[in-house]
Amino acid sequence: MRAEASDISEMTSQLLFGEHFEIIEKQKNWSKIRLTFDNFEGFIDNKQYQEITPEFYSEICNEIPKYSGEILDFVTNTNNELTTIPIGCNLPLFKNGKLKLGTTVFSYENAIFSDKKLKNEILKTAFSFLNSPFLWGGKTPFGIDCSGFTQMVYKLCGYTLYRNAKEQATQGEVLSFIEESEPGDLAFFDNEEGEIIHVGIILNDYNIIHAHGKVRIDILDHSGIFNADLQKHTHKLRVIKKMI
Repeated sequence: MRAEASDISEMTSQLLFGEHFEIIEKQKNWSKIRLTFDNFEGFIDNKQYQEITPEFYSEICNEIPKYSGEILDFVTNTNNELTTIPIGCNLPLFKNGKLKLGTTVFSYENAIFSDKKLKNEILKTAFSFLNSPFLWGGKTPFGIDCSGFTQMVYKLCGYTLYRNAKEQATQGEVLSFIEESEPGDLAFFDNEEGEIIHVGIILNDYNIIHAHGKVRIDILDHSGIFNADLQKHTHKLRVIKKMI
């Protein structure tokens, strides 16, 4: 997804296999869309999506979502053609190893995520992204940004976060001190202008897992994130929030 209708425009997010959306504005080569999951808007190339009927859209909106559970996997259509998918892809109308995109039937045979998970599952899911490289706008283990990381981890555990850190900071319950936080809570960080620009997931023993250069584990204190490799604070703590 891009900020403007151009291949050289900033990538603001990504659409994964099976994600559905509404078309707000259709141009010759690009469409402006609104993602159903988090209402995030942006432009995508018209060659990269498949239109579905309103009836099919309504059906998948009303089902309990299921997501692919392997870091890297594939789905197979009835012609035995493979499509590679990363973790967290939607599996519309998934039942007995089959899913549908419009009229196309695919097979998927491996692990899935479905339903809400307990809070302690958030850490286990977060660790599966460890060392993933940073990519602005990314949402996969092959490139992910800070809010894409927190959103995807919570999504796989059955919870919806907004796409950007600033928007995620409007969700949940404010905690006054780090000591009140639990593993799985979110910590937000701001810049000199007071704008929230970063987010990470709190771990045990005053550590935090976040996407900064890569998905990494650092020390969290009352000032912010202390990077042991650089021997300095890299992010200034603004607020801690309990999402679940």
